[in-house]
Amino acid sequence: MPPIIDPNVLTATSSRDDAAVYRIAPDRALVATVDFFTPIVDDPSDYGAIAAANAVSDVYAVGARPLFALGITAFPREKLSTGLLEKIVAGGAKKMAEAGIAVVGGHSVDDPEPKFGYAVIGEVHPDRIVAHAGARAGDVLFLTKPLGSGLVATAIKRGLCPPALQREAVEVMSMLNRRASEAMLEAGATAATDVTGYGLIGHLSNLTGGADIEMRAVPFLDGVRDLAQRNLFPAGSRRNHDAFRNQVDWGGLPELDQLMLCDAQTSGGILAAIPPENAAAFEGALASSPYPAVRIGTINGHGSIRIRA
Repeated sequence: MPPIIDPNVLTATSSRDDAAVYRIAPDRALVATVDFFTPIVDDPSDYGAIAAANAVSDVYAVGARPLFALGITAFPREKLSTGLLEKIVAGGAKKMAEAGIAVVGGHSVDDPEPKFGYAVIGEVHPDRIVAHAGARAGDVLFLTKPLGSGLVATAIKRGLCPPALQREAVEVMSMLNRRASEAMLEAGATAATDVTGYGLIGHLSNLTGGADIEMRAVPFLDGVRDLAQRNLFPAGSRRNHDAFRNQVDWGGLPELDQLMLCDAQTSGGILAAIPPENAAAFEGALASSPYPAVRIGTINGHGSIRIRA
C-alpha cells in the first residue's frame, strides 16, 4: 500500500487497527470496515446473523457507533431457487436491526462458493477512538466472549460437533459486541480490539505494551478442549501458531494449549485494556451479560507476551 499523507486519516492499515477512521470535522470522524466469509454453520439464518455481528464488531471495537451497512453477497446463480440466499440475507438484516442500523444497499456476484458479509459505516468522536496503542503497564485485560469458535466450525464441517456445543457457539458468534463497547468506553479503555481470525495471541500482539496472561483464566466454550484433543484445529489456527510461536514466552505451556490460544475466531469478543481503578466497574457493567467480562491478565509494559500456566 502507498503511504497515506492525508492528515484526516486517523487509523488505517499501517496501524493494524480494527477499522479505518477518517476525520470529517473537529468533533466527528467516520469509521469504515468490511468483512465477509464462507459459511461456517449449517443454518443459513444463523450464517447471516453471525456475518452481521462479525462485520459490525470492528466498529464497536474502536468505540464507535454504527450508522448503516452495505451487504456483500457471492452466491451460485443456479441455487437461487432454493431459498437459501433469502434466509442468509434475512438473518443478517435481523441482526443489523438489533444493532439499530439499516442495510441500505450492497452488491452481489455469481460465485460457486457462497460468501456473505457487510461493509459497515460508523461514527466516533476523534478524541474517543479506542485504538491498539495506548495501553499502560498495569491495565487489566478483559475478554468478553469465550474462545473456541474455530474448532467448532471445523467440527461442524466434518460432522463431529456435539449439537449442544454447536448451539452455544452460534449464540456466542451471533451476539453483538455493542454492550461490551459501551462498557469499555464508560470505563475509560486505553486500548482494545476484537478477537477474530488471528486468535487471542495474534490480536493481543497488536496491542502495544505487551501482556502477562493467565491461561487458567482464559474462557473457552465448554467442550472445545475435546475438539482440540481430536486435532480439529482449522488451518488458520495453525498458521497463527506458526506466526507467533517464537514471539511468545509460553511458560512451559503444552502445544495443545498454545494452539487453543491461537484458534482463529469468528465474531469473537472484545479484548480491552482497562485502567485498574475502573476494572471492577467494567466487570459490573457486564455482569448480567450472557458472557460476562473475564479478567485474563494485565499489560506488562515490556512489549512481550508471557503466558502463565
